[in-house]
Amino acid sequence: MTVPALSHAITARVSRIPGVVAVSLGGSHARGNARSDSDLDLGLAYDAGRPLDLTALNTICRELDDSGTASATPPGGWGPWVDGGAWLTVGGQRVDFIYRELGRVGKSVKDALAGRVTLHAQPGHPHGIHGHHYAAELAVGVLLHDPSGRVERLRTRLGGYPEPLAESLERHYGWQPNFWLDGAEKGLGRGDLHHAQGCVYQAVMAMVQTLCARERAWLLNEKGAVALAAAQPGAPPGFGKRVNAALAALDVVALRVLASEM
Repeated sequence: MTVPALSHAITARVSRIPGVVAVSLGGSHARGNARSDSDLDLGLAYDAGRPLDLTALNTICRELDDSGTASATPPGGWGPWVDGGAWLTVGGQRVDFIYRELGRVGKSVKDALAGRVTLHAQPGHPHGIHGHHYAAELAVGVLLHDPSGRVERLRTRLGGYPEPLAESLERHYGWQPNFWLDGAEKGLGRGDLHHAQGCVYQAVMAMVQTLCARERAWLLNEKGAVALAAAQPGAPPGFGKRVNAALAALDVVALRVLASEM
């Protein structure tokens, strides 16, 4: 995995903003599977006791953005779990600033280590966001600026993928695929396509969560989740293609076969 040069250049700017404790590279660029059109996700860590200087951040957003119009939200502006940030285009490259409050990151690490599985609604995330989500980001991300060492200490505390979390996720999701598929069949039987599609989606996500937990693979969000699960050694043969075909046809029987192979 190569850290894009642009991320270092932007980090040098935003790291000087009062309130920015650390900067990290996340998403597909951190995983090493970014495409040419992938956004560059930069996490801005801050402490609730010392809020970000939004005036300074907005000035840098306008200076960096190709259109000169990008602006940053206040913390919480994008919902309870995505928090807030800014969308920019820098030299033709889409760049996302995403806030992370360090107290909540620390709580997420505790939840992961304890194997606590909680799921929270969040706009933009049809499956939702888990309480251990920030811990997953911490494990996968690349630290670009952390002069106090606070983020690195949290990552050291997390260690690898916690066994209690893997076991809890499999207990939580392992039985769910057929439950959701039962609901899909009932929905199709009464002509409620909307309900059936929702149930099928949740059945697939339950399979994805189970496969990733078994292989101790950190799942960041729904984007690319099927491909990540398909790449795991324990995935049924052709998992990704078979899921896509079943979703396109709303083929409950094919998904039951996949669930049985797991």
